[in-house]
Amino acid sequence: MKILAIETSTMLGGVAIADEHGLIAEIRLNVKATHSERIMTAIDHVLKQSNLILDEIDVFAVASGPGSFTGLRIGLSTAKGLCYAATKSLVLVPTLEAFAWNFPFSGFPVCPMLDARKGEVYAALYRWEQGGFVPIMTERSARPEELLSTIEGPVVLAGEGALIYQDRIIAAIGDRALMAPRDKMVPAPSNIAMLGLQKAMSGEFTDAAHAGPLYIRKSEAEVKWSKKR
Repeated sequence: MKILAIETSTMLGGVAIADEHGLIAEIRLNVKATHSERIMTAIDHVLKQSNLILDEIDVFAVASGPGSFTGLRIGLSTAKGLCYAATKSLVLVPTLEAFAWNFPFSGFPVCPMLDARKGEVYAALYRWEQGGFVPIMTERSARPEELLSTIEGPVVLAGEGALIYQDRIIAAIGDRALMAPRDKMVPAPSNIAMLGLQKAMSGEFTDAAHAGPLYIRKSEAEVKWSKKR
């Protein structure tokens, strides 16, 4: 089973292709323009480099959030379009769960953090158990120091949120904050592909017509609209 995965939760987006034997190809893009200008070119490139055509992909996976509102919409709409065009199935992969897979076998809890703006982060907390990550704290948005106040012991921190609010995090929990290396500070399309493959092989598909991103909180536009009503 071949899967093509799309990750557009942050400015560093990307595409990956994998099958039961492992990763086939991956491309990452530090997007200065919008994902909409680059994602289809990236998909075409990764297919060509893999000597594959779209019809040879069995299932599509996409990071479902939380993350950039615009990025998530672009990623999901692209995945839906590919599913309709190729008559294939769709798998949604939670962004933060996939992000945690940058640190398999970690002896400490892993807390991926994405910037949610307004002084907050999107974050979750995971513990490695029996070959996979188990959620200790589900996805939410909050001030980073508030999220970490209930955590005991060292914790691995990763993501743009951890970098942006590093001073506040260290002030809150001191040397218990284990900052990930820079190259592990971003979500990986390959993680979306491998987790998506697991879900597909377990039959965890999502109806593309009803698939939606996990925003956690309302967008600024929705907030302003609700105030006007």
